[in-house]
Order: sequence, then C-alpha cells, then structure tokens
Amino acid sequence: MTGLRTSTLSTLALSVISIGIASIASATDGYFAHGYGVKSQGVGGVGIALPQDALVSASNPAGLAWVGDRLDIGATWFRPQREAEIENNAGPINGKYDANDKENFIIPEIGYNKQVSETLNAGVAVYGNGGMNTDYKTAVPLLGNRRAGIDLIQVFIKPALAWKLSPTQSIGVGLNLAYQRFEAKGLQNFDNNFSEAPGHVTNKGHDSSYGIGAHIGWLGQFGDHVTLGASYQTKTSMSKFDKYRGLFAEQGDFDIPASYGLGIAIKLTPNWTVAGDVQRIRYSDVDSVGNSIANFFAQQQLGSDRGAGFGWRDVTAYKIGTLYQVNDQLTLRAGYNHATQPIARGETLFNILAPAVVQDHVTLGATWKFENKSELSLSYVHAFENKVNGNNSINPAFGGGDVNLKMYQDSLGIAYAWAL
Repeated sequence: MTGLRTSTLSTLALSVISIGIASIASATDGYFAHGYGVKSQGVGGVGIALPQDALVSASNPAGLAWVGDRLDIGATWFRPQREAEIENNAGPINGKYDANDKENFIIPEIGYNKQVSETLNAGVAVYGNGGMNTDYKTAVPLLGNRRAGIDLIQVFIKPALAWKLSPTQSIGVGLNLAYQRFEAKGLQNFDNNFSEAPGHVTNKGHDSSYGIGAHIGWLGQFGDHVTLGASYQTKTSMSKFDKYRGLFAEQGDFDIPASYGLGIAIKLTPNWTVAGDVQRIRYSDVDSVGNSIANFFAQQQLGSDRGAGFGWRDVTAYKIGTLYQVNDQLTLRAGYNHATQPIARGETLFNILAPAVVQDHVTLGATWKFENKSELSLSYVHAFENKVNGNNSINPAFGGGDVNLKMYQDSLGIAYAWAL
C-alpha cells in the first residue's frame, strides 16, 4: 500500500509540474504568490502560524507537524489584467498598450504529508512560487518592432521535514528545488550594441534554469489560544539563462530572492480564529531584478555585471485572515493582503514588461468536509486595480515622457484533500 501511494504521488507530482510549466503566471506580492495553497489563499495568504494543509511547507515547513497524514491537490484559475500607457513622448508612440492577449492561466498545486514517528513528519509540496506574464497585442515602439512581452514562471518542488520538539513546539526544514522558464519578445531596440551579448536579448524562445535553496521555520503554541511562527527562505541560486545572457545582469543570472516572515494565530473562541503574517521579500538583492534602468543610461550594457534590471524595491506584505468553523462540515474564511509597491515612479520604462503594481487583495474561502475524511476547498481573490504613473521615466535619449502602468487581478481556486 505504501509503495502504491508513493507511486501515485510521484505520478501526480510529475503531472502538476508538466501542467505548471505551460501555465503559471503570477503577480501579487511583487511577483511572488500572495499565498500558497487554496486554504491559505482564502485567508489573505496567511500561513506561517496557521497550518491548514500539506501546502503549509511553502510558508513554514514547521507547520507539517500539525496537519496529519494527508494529500492535497488543487488548481487556481488566475486572470491578471495589465496595461501600459505612454505619454508626453517626442515620438508618435503615445497611447495605451494592452498586454492581455493571453489572460487566463491555471496554477496547479500538490502537497503530501506523512507522520513518520511520534515526533517526525515528512512531506513534499509542488507549487508555483511566482512569475510574470505580459503579452502585448502590438509592438511597443519604445522596445522594438514586434509584439512585446515576457513569460516567466517559477516552480518549487519542496521536500521537507518537521520535528515536534515538545507537544507545543516544532521546527522544520525544507529544500527548495527550483525550476524557472523565461521568454522575452519584442525588444529589438536593445538587441544590438546596447547589450553585452548582442543577439541575446529578444525572441530567442524559451530558456530554462535550475537551482536550489533552503527554507527553515519554527512554530509554537502558547496556551490554548495563541500560536506563533517564524520562517526564513534563503536566496535560491539559479543557473543562468544562456539565451538571455545579454538581457539580464551578470550574463543571464536570475536568482530567486530570499524572504522571511513572522506569523500569529489567535483562537478567539473554539470555532473562531484570527491570524496574520508579515513577510519581507528581498527583490533588491537580485541584480537582474533590483538594478535601476539608470545603469543603462550610464553606459552599463545590458547583461553586464551592473546591467539594468527592473529597479524593484524590497516588498513587505501584510496579511490578515479569519476562519470560522460553522459546524463539523463547513469552515468559512476571509482575508486581506497589502504589499508595498516594488516599482518606483522613475522605473516604469522597463516595467512595461512586468507591471506588477497591485497592492491590495481581498479574499474569501470555504471548506466542506465529507464523511469519508475527504474535503473540498474553494477560494476567491480580487486584487484591486492600481496604477503607477511614471515620473520622467523615459530618458530624453528615448524621446522623454512617461510610462504609466496599471493592473488588477482575479483568481478562483479549488482543492480536494484526503486524510490518509
């Protein structure tokens, strides 16, 4: 029976990966997902001190010690609406540019947890860590003469272990086995002597990279009402995108930034819990993400060690959610998520490709438990429309003016779980 379960899990994991490679696109807390797992998505992305399913290892691997033997499989329909506007430019390119030629995406997830002994739990989760997609319906003349856009996905496979140090305390460690895929198109204006590696900027097709990082966490219960948690993920060191070594700083390097956070969950009544997380994502520590476009106009070629990036600042995400157990079968969820703005007004030019400007999300969710120990969960997330107006963001060498960015998002998730 154990062998059958292992084989089934491996098949499911491979299926999730193959689907995810073709379909993941995300942009919520910067380009990281706002929450991992359909249950977490329904409570504003909270998860560090609120273990609910086997996907908890994505937020805090120590949480595996508290969810029991289970298998979770889910998928989220994600629909971002993104737009760029160019104004006050000296050339005949002013106007709005629609980046939604592809606008519907499916983001799969799978989590498995097994209690190995009284103190040890082992699990694995496969999920989309984040990503970004823009698919402009026309060329953006500032960038090139063909339809512009990028396609970035990040998939994590995370084996994890959690130990109960006592009846109220646990620690966990996970291994982030990461896969990235990237494509850029419509950047012909930069595919020449502006790049350290001419011909390696645009329309090269998809390229892949692989890497590894670590994730550690702690979770502690204090009395009958308060749970605290802490989580830290190292920077995930990735192999380089060779096809795009003339685009990304450090000859195609695109590491996944470190992140860390704290969480709290308070059980106000036996049926009602309120929880919150604060998470910090260190985008500025990855040169291809954090370097300013000003480096380009200071004669630093794209792809060089100090080549321009997207100019992203670090993001702090504030997440709060509530759960109410109506009865033995039904649990309801709601939440709110606010992230600080990664894109400064002077950095909007390159972010035509990555207009991840949403900041505020409202979420709803529910779970129905069946008599056979299985359960069905749903979530809905709306990221409110937000706009970042450029401030002299187009250099005079490109005709001056500004790029304004706008985005909103909707997503609907569904997951099914079995207690094993």
